[in-house]
This record gives sequence, structure tokens and C-alpha cells, in this order.
Amino acid sequence: MSRAHGSKELWLASLRADGPAMRVAFEHASGSPSGLSTEVPSCPDWTVLDLIHHLGTQYRRVRSHVSRGVTSRPESHGEPTPEQLPTGTAAIQWWEDEFQQLVDLLDKLDVQLPAWNWAPQAKQAGFWHRRMAHENAVHRWDAQTAVGQVEPIEAKLAADGVAEVLDTLLPAGRRRGPTDRTGGMQLVATDPAHTWFVRLRGEGVALLDTDTWLDHDDHHPRALARGTASDLVLALFGRVPFDVLEISGETALLAALRTG
Repeated sequence: MSRAHGSKELWLASLRADGPAMRVAFEHASGSPSGLSTEVPSCPDWTVLDLIHHLGTQYRRVRSHVSRGVTSRPESHGEPTPEQLPTGTAAIQWWEDEFQQLVDLLDKLDVQLPAWNWAPQAKQAGFWHRRMAHENAVHRWDAQTAVGQVEPIEAKLAADGVAEVLDTLLPAGRRRGPTDRTGGMQLVATDPAHTWFVRLRGEGVALLDTDTWLDHDDHHPRALARGTASDLVLALFGRVPFDVLEISGETALLAALRTG
């Protein structure tokens, strides 16, 4: 099995590319007849302003704890209510200020610095470099859907995003699909070439390492999904249907890999 390996350089490069693209989408929405009340089709019940507020608040929350140098859960200091957050063009500038402060901080941080996270992963700052790069990439795609100017997620980042869903989000209990299905699945990204084998056992999910398989192991997948890394990760996040991919076998199993 070929694997995707992210890095601080990849994650920061993604943030720096997706940030300006997201701002363009926000400004485009702001200049439309609906303004920042424009609906985000891929995020039901959200407007562009809701997306701006979500992201800016998320950036601030991560900044508040990622550089503490400890792995204990951060204390909650309360967050502003939507009524306390800026609106109109001021909201876009607020978002950009929060975004730039986050990128500047992550750029300075050693990925091995001790830092809390909510997943069954090493408690290191690098978790947040990766998580924020993927959070931003998917929400950049969301913002662009609102204004009809959608671009795919960059292939290497998207492949790492598929890996993050399988090795971090699903094991952390962040499944949005059914939890009563069992069987093996194969996901194949075509650009770059990566393959993942996943086994479902009801509520349990395992990312399989083919290097440890024995000859008698049953590793024949019951479902297959193949496509670009961008389409794969967007399907896993529920942004596009699985049928945008080449799928075969017991395709109902794939819904159990949804996250969000």
C-alpha cells in the first residue's frame, strides 16, 4: 500500500494558497445581491457569513492553546456569540486577520512541540498544522461553491486528507455514516497514486497495513472507490456523492466512512 505523508511544508503551503482563494470567494459573495447571506450549498443552513465566523473562531481557538507546550486539555474561556462577531466587509477583514495570525504562529512552531489534541494521535503541535490545512481546504471549497467558482483540492494535500480521515477522524469517533456495517474496502487515488485498505467492524474502523498481512489473511475488499484524491476526500467529508467516483462492489459500505 502506498501512503500519503504530509509535512509542515505541505500544510503551510496549502494554508497560504487556500487563504487568498477563500478571500476572493468571500469578496465575490459580498458583492453579490445576497451579500454574505449567500447560502453555502455544501453546508446546509449555513451562509457565507456563518462560514467566515466558523473559521475565524476556529483559528482563534487553536491559537489559544497550540503553543502552550503541554498536552493537557485547554480550559474554555468562552467564545463570542454570533451577535458579537463582525458583519459585512468588516467580517472578511476580521477573518483575514485571524487567519494570518494562525499561519504566522504555525510557521514558528516545531511540529514536535507537545500540544493537546482530541484524537488517538501523538500529542504534538503538528496535529494542528495538518488539521487546519485540511479544515481550510475543505472550507475553501465550500466558499467557492457558494459563488460558483469551484477548484479541486490540491492532489498531494487531498491524498493526505484521505489519510487523515482514516487514521485520525474516524478512529476519534467522528463518523457521520452508519456504524452497523462490516467488511473491507479499498480506496484508490489516481493523482498521486495512493491506495488505502479499510476494515469496518460495526463501530470499529481500521486502516490496514498491507506490509503486515499474512498470506492467509482475507484482504479482498467488498467495495472499491477510485478517483482523484480531491474527489475522494470531498466524498469522505460528505461534500460530493460517492458516485462521482468509480465505485463497485457493496458500495453501501462506503457511506460508513463519512466524516464531518
